[in-house]
Amino acid sequence: MQPLQGLTVVTLEHAIAAPLATRHLADLGARVIKIERPGAGDFARGYDARVRGLASHFVWANRSKESLTLDVKHPAARDVLQRLVLEQADVVVQNLAPGASARLGLDHATLAALKPSIIVCDISGYGADGPYRDRKAYDLLIQSEAGFVSVTGTPDEPCKAGPSIADISAGMYAYSSILAALLERGRSGRGRRLDISMLESLTEWMSYPLYYAFEGAAPPPRSGAAHATIYPYGPFPTGADKASVMLGLQNEREWASFCDKVLLQPGLASDPRFSGNALRAASREELRQIIVEAFRDLTAPQVVERLQQAQIANARVNTMQEVWAHPQLRARGRWREVESPVGALPALLPPGSWDDGDPRMDPVPALGEHTDAILGELGLDSAAIGALRAANAI
Repeated sequence: MQPLQGLTVVTLEHAIAAPLATRHLADLGARVIKIERPGAGDFARGYDARVRGLASHFVWANRSKESLTLDVKHPAARDVLQRLVLEQADVVVQNLAPGASARLGLDHATLAALKPSIIVCDISGYGADGPYRDRKAYDLLIQSEAGFVSVTGTPDEPCKAGPSIADISAGMYAYSSILAALLERGRSGRGRRLDISMLESLTEWMSYPLYYAFEGAAPPPRSGAAHATIYPYGPFPTGADKASVMLGLQNEREWASFCDKVLLQPGLASDPRFSGNALRAASREELRQIIVEAFRDLTAPQVVERLQQAQIANARVNTMQEVWAHPQLRARGRWREVESPVGALPALLPPGSWDDGDPRMDPVPALGEHTDAILGELGLDSAAIGALRAANAI
């Protein structure tokens, strides 16, 4: 099932936030026409060459799209872009520098005057106004401004998230907001402007730490891979094989079972030092020593077996290679192949399952791969396309 079939998205995008939003629209069947700079394209194409010469970021965020190269500073290319939007687009997405889309005549006010049904989604670091509007906004900077870095890492050193979560959060809110705007347009016939801020998106994702520090209270401490406020909840070493096991407890029933069946110390469940999560968290160093000592002569598989018998949540700390081979993902048939300029590549099905068919998973495009075909749809013949190419407009 591809519920967005027949919908066309024109996107002036780079990096992660906007490309991820439009890839999800493509997953649902939308036609996504990606406008790229001639010669260079989306600068994420050059981040690395880890996927048989292609960039890892680009492969992840850009399947199922068509690549049209246009030098939007060239008047002839701008004319082509305006025609494409007015004649074909249902949605325009952009994460250019603040003010750039207005200079191109692609802001919502300009487009809606000519095409009231258009939906325009602007993605930026800090939003369309305010004192931070014109600041550069890379993922690490937004992780810092939103407070994420301050509560992540160890007591000695703050740390960013590995993936670009500021970009990802903005991309997901752009995606869901576009879907909501499409529903609204189905009732009213009118489009709207969407203003998505990376800072606001990641601040929403700050979740409980923000409220934990309400009215000047101390924030949750940085606690590495352990939970900052629930204990025991995190990684614990196993002495016999020098490995570790990730485990987590949520309530007093699980605490009693953990003491009895995992630590083999049932009396610990009623120890007043550890009565309730607040006391366990406050005495985490003392409790950690008890757990580490209990695991000293055990291997990780032996601890996991006890945890499973006690119905205590646990997990392996997988490497990237182990995730590629994860038995649960394989058992559920979550891997597919998509074509690319370097051949077929594995790709994970988008989360969520359809009873009557898979999402769309088409190739990762080469730079400018669809330029001639899209221009042909607009009525340009080979001579006109050749003239644009000779003028370096495409």
